[in-house]
Amino acid sequence: MVCPQLRGRTYQDPDSRLEEAKGLALAIGIVVADAFILPIREARAATLFGEGQVQNIAVACEQSEAELVIVDGALSAIQQRNLEEKLKRKVIDRTGLILEIFGERAATAEGRLQVELAHLDYQAGRLVRSWTHLERQRGGFGFLGGPGETQIEADRRQIRDRMARLRKELEQVRRTRGLHRDRREKAPWPVIALVGYTNAGKSTLFNRLTGSDVMAEDLLFATLDPTMRAIRLPGVEKAILSDTVGFISDLPTQLVAAFRATLEEVTAADVVLHVRDIANPETEAQKRQVLAVLEELDLIEADGGAPRVPIIEVWNKWDLLDGARAEELGAVRAAHPDDIIVPVSALTGEGCSELLEVVGHLLTTDAKLYSFVLPAADGQRIAWLHAHGEVVREEDCADGESHGEGGPQRRLEVRLSPRELGRFSRL
Repeated sequence: MVCPQLRGRTYQDPDSRLEEAKGLALAIGIVVADAFILPIREARAATLFGEGQVQNIAVACEQSEAELVIVDGALSAIQQRNLEEKLKRKVIDRTGLILEIFGERAATAEGRLQVELAHLDYQAGRLVRSWTHLERQRGGFGFLGGPGETQIEADRRQIRDRMARLRKELEQVRRTRGLHRDRREKAPWPVIALVGYTNAGKSTLFNRLTGSDVMAEDLLFATLDPTMRAIRLPGVEKAILSDTVGFISDLPTQLVAAFRATLEEVTAADVVLHVRDIANPETEAQKRQVLAVLEELDLIEADGGAPRVPIIEVWNKWDLLDGARAEELGAVRAAHPDDIIVPVSALTGEGCSELLEVVGHLLTTDAKLYSFVLPAADGQRIAWLHAHGEVVREEDCADGESHGEGGPQRRLEVRLSPRELGRFSRL
């Protein structure tokens, strides 16, 4: 595995980046024989690396008997082909590696469609004349057939046709998901979305809060398909908690587009829980990456503006910190009183009760007291108010107003948030 370090790149510590790349390889069972960083003064159009560096990679491959070379960066089709010719081994880049992980992990029909679309999009740009069959010509039909189309053109056409069909199927999936979202909008329950860098512990926290058994392993991209479960919160009888795919630096553009439908669940959330691996040395860089994605989803105003929905920072893996680091982070938390920060350990359960209280308070803090007069026989709406608001007072109406068109009336004084009031008005 080779991690190219381009001059002037300061986003992520090179050693941490290399460890992350090794984690990606391990996520699909690749045994990493050797891994090293190569500084690059100037990227070469033909091979990315300089001639001497390519020779060093070849020697390392021979010594470690490596069968595959992973370049933790973006390779053009020409660079990939030239490196394969010089190294006499299969070469893939970061995008290809992430696509392989997603292809292996996608569990639902929607996930498989998204992954296949991303794969085809990636392959479409890599149909270079590196294999002999791509230089053949296909003959036409009849006398006017002409020389026909080349094999590479036919391959491209087939990929375009398949991608068009996949996009239609995904559009149907998005419409179905939209209908489900509309149904949840009419149903009264607030939605809480878990977001965060991959392997931050979102699924472990999800399982802890919901009592579920969603796949939660110490692997990058353990979760690909969104999962939803109902939970109870203080002051909120029922809410929907949604687990989502993890973010990562330099996520392939093909996947950003393909998984837009998955991330749309986040855009419909009432509260976003940003789960951070606070014990990771790169936690600040990971936070910036997640916030950049949330900005793309229009959940945060451009250029680091205010969030459009409440965002709670969940500092996970607090149990892994030593005393000095915990004290240091406690000072950071105290210095940002406007930020909602809750330290937790999803593994031990420490801090999870406090997190639920904070979420419940956030969902009910802007609630106001409203008075409703409803027919006593309107059990549906009366039950709804009991389930989704705080009924402060309920009584039969006085004699002068006790009989409306629907018979006896009941007066209810209920504390509702603006969102709940809007939902009730649509009933």
